[in-house]
Amino acid sequence: MASPNLSNAAAIVGAAEADVIGYREELTGHKATSLQLHIEAINNVCKYTGIPIADIQGVFSAGWTGELAEHLGIHPRYLDTTSVGGCSFQIHVHHALAAIHAGIIDIALVSHGEAGWSYRGGGGGGGGRGGGQISPGAEMTMAYGTFGAPSQYAHAMVRHFHDYGTTLEDFAHIAVVTRDWAQLNPRAVMYGKAQSPFGGPITVQDVVDARIIAWPLTLYNCCLVTDHGGAVIVARPEIARDLATNPVWITGAGESIGHQNMVEMEDFTATSASRSSATAYEMAGMGPDDMEMAMIYDSFTITAAITAEMLGLAPRGKGYTLWKNGDAAQGGRLPINTSGGGLSFNHSGMYGMQLLVEAYRQLSRTAEDGVNGIEGKQTNATTCIVNGTGGTLSTTGTLVLTSDDR
Repeated sequence: MASPNLSNAAAIVGAAEADVIGYREELTGHKATSLQLHIEAINNVCKYTGIPIADIQGVFSAGWTGELAEHLGIHPRYLDTTSVGGCSFQIHVHHALAAIHAGIIDIALVSHGEAGWSYRGGGGGGGGRGGGQISPGAEMTMAYGTFGAPSQYAHAMVRHFHDYGTTLEDFAHIAVVTRDWAQLNPRAVMYGKAQSPFGGPITVQDVVDARIIAWPLTLYNCCLVTDHGGAVIVARPEIARDLATNPVWITGAGESIGHQNMVEMEDFTATSASRSSATAYEMAGMGPDDMEMAMIYDSFTITAAITAEMLGLAPRGKGYTLWKNGDAAQGGRLPINTSGGGLSFNHSGMYGMQLLVEAYRQLSRTAEDGVNGIEGKQTNATTCIVNGTGGTLSTTGTLVLTSDDR
């Protein structure tokens, strides 16, 4: 059965974050709740776009949809609670695109709030089931020495070492370049020493010499734990063109899953992003060579490298070269994670929303405002591939986004 052509059937018309993100308790003296982070981001994106909350017809979130509708005082006609980890928000955009194309709704809200720092120790809301329960899948995985994200992703890195001859130094370049981007983002947790004692520029040797978290992953190979709230609004083309904000077009979208438990992963160096991106590229009528920028889930340096390979941006085993050769860096041919990524900007537990917000800011030409980016952060990219990863290299959602001036 032929799929309908959803390309450019809707646009992201605005993106915003919560008032205070990162180490919020330390910055304000008060813990944030996940709901509070949601509501602040929604309020900000509605102000930014000029779209009243009452006009929202569809609400998409990772399990918070009913709660959000109640707190916003709205009665949406489309509800989506898809929660498959950090890629949930790319998948929400895909679903919103389909709902708008089908004529069910005109305006959709995709929202995320996660108090990963304020309530650290509880998994940040992106992982376990809470209440001390261990899922049957986790019980099986624990028997093989993998419990908790670092130990699982460490297996993927070791396998990459074995299959492709890569080294810890190779992956260290990902952490270094991503930290360099964070130096252009005042909201980044690792912007400087004032934000964190670990902040400021780092070197490859710093990454290699940092304390081990789960061998061979050192501290700088691992993402942050922070608070974050973010929201984007997706709208029908006629509405998008009538707003004062710059639309960013959803030109391609795809989603896929490879496994749920890591012991069932067919290849520790390959993910379902190869399939979700193939669907997105096909819808967009584009390919990897057409991409001028990438927002890639970087829960760990190995995640970013493998995903780049799956997206066709680099050959198998060579994903790290995008960072090592300067392609992903400031002034490179393919800027990647221009906010500072989950490694140095912000990572609340599910990082997909941060990818969306940054992609919108770059493609709408609003990435440089002295708050979310200083001189040098704005790129000239007109196309961007955005890939979120959920679970343990399990589920992926991929979007091809294009600027209005493409």
